[in-house]
Amino acid sequence: MEFVGKKYKMTSSENFDEFMKTIGVGLITRKAANAVTPTVELRKDGDEYNLVTSSTFKTTEMKFKPGEEFEEDRADGAKVKSVCTFEGNTLKQVQKAPDGLEVTYVREFGPEEMKAVMTAKDVTCTRVYKVQ
Repeated sequence: MEFVGKKYKMTSSENFDEFMKTIGVGLITRKAANAVTPTVELRKDGDEYNLVTSSTFKTTEMKFKPGEEFEEDRADGAKVKSVCTFEGNTLKQVQKAPDGLEVTYVREFGPEEMKAVMTAKDVTCTRVYKVQ
């Protein structure tokens, strides 16, 4: 996993506002989230991973062990449950909200970039990050 410890800075984002609307993020939070270019770093400590997303707006950490369900505070404050799994250089996350909404995040890590595809209902958002 040569991508662990690398920092990826967002360079493009497609359909993010529509995605946030679909998962129930409010207008003010959406405006702030759309105005920043976050950096993502995947860290490993023993058998636990920590996905850190940082920006001038907010920093979030998602600590997980592959295949184990965990509680997560989404960046907008919603409490959800997630399970993360690795398939090669791809980190797949399935997130379930208390209202039953299921969101899928597929983060594909490459040597020079990371591509994140997020899907909720019939809305898909794609964000591309380059190695810093």
